[in-house]
Amino acid sequence: MAKGKVYPQEQESTTSSLESHVQCLSSKRERYTIWMKSLVLHSNGCTFYDSKGNIVYRVDNYNKKGKREVNLMDLQGNVVCTIKKRLLAFGCWQGHRYHSSNSDSRSDQEQPWFQVKRCLTGKTACEIKVGSQNLCIERMSIGKSFGFRIVNKDGQIIGEAKQKESSSGIVLSNDVLTLDLEGGTDHSLIMALITVYGLICDLM
Repeated sequence: MAKGKVYPQEQESTTSSLESHVQCLSSKRERYTIWMKSLVLHSNGCTFYDSKGNIVYRVDNYNKKGKREVNLMDLQGNVVCTIKKRLLAFGCWQGHRYHSSNSDSRSDQEQPWFQVKRCLTGKTACEIKVGSQNLCIERMSIGKSFGFRIVNKDGQIIGEAKQKESSSGIVLSNDVLTLDLEGGTDHSLIMALITVYGLICDLM
């Protein structure tokens, strides 16, 4: 699977190349495929594919599952965001974004790009703070299928993930998801938040 391409169900691509995805923002709704597996053999992590089946983001935990610090990277291995679990704070994670002009330094090192707090009850799985913006990840009940969505404070869905179906309608395993993102969404942020959710759910 890592060597081939993974295609979301037919949908017109809104970008023309991998480079346009790395720019993070799109004005149109887009669809991705998430594979909750690493590209590295016998490793943990996840891989994100665009609507053409190209890898756009990846996380590799190598031999250790549930690490306290992981990196969200692009296809070339450039770090987009470092995600760290806070010590002495149960279920709390922080993300620090890297400058594209200097991949060796963290931007706003004292002030994280986002913070995620795990919720133990109800349909809300996580509460998220991105600057002054408040989001949450909600669990979705779709029969026996696995799914979740990212919602803003007004209840608007900005991203929704559910188990991928083949073109013949067969539901794939729960580690292969279809992700739909609304227009105007920072894709790298959403991928980073999904990475945190995967860590919380012990999927990587």
